[in-house]
Amino acid sequence: MRRTGTTRRGALTASGALALGAVLTGCGGGARSGAAPGNAAADARTASARAGKALRTAAARTSHALAGRYAAVAAAHPAASAGLAPLRAAVREHARAFAQDTPLPPAPTAPTASPADAPAALKALAAEERRVADDRAKALTGAEPELARLLASVAAAGAVHAYLLTELAEELSS
Repeated sequence: MRRTGTTRRGALTASGALALGAVLTGCGGGARSGAAPGNAAADARTASARAGKALRTAAARTSHALAGRYAAVAAAHPAASAGLAPLRAAVREHARAFAQDTPLPPAPTAPTASPADAPAALKALAAEERRVADDRAKALTGAEPELARLLASVAAAGAVHAYLLTELAEELSS
């Protein structure tokens, strides 16, 4: 004799079928809206990659220009050139790190004007380093993790450079 009514096995089968139907309906909704489900994520990744490349290129240009400023100050004030050499080398390395596979622009042909006395020129260079470091620190929020770490590291180095340049200016003025 066969049992009539609802069994536990029948109830579980029915609820599983309803759940599966709900899941399939939910997954199918995105395709009907006209956009493929993976395209939004791919577009976001592409936009993020483009923004990261633009940020890297701008940072490389800024570091390259800053290295040009170091060269101008060193040329105008030979007494400071020995103290500037390691800082300038570090700034050039920063430019290379940001540039990655992108070639750096050619060195500026016309050196930037430098104040007549060495301490004033070094203080102006320190102010430029601080400004660049602050700009890089602000750019951290919009950068991918690897680039954010590089920006943070170079911003910290720029702050140290500003301190060292200020100390060198005081040393030369006494």
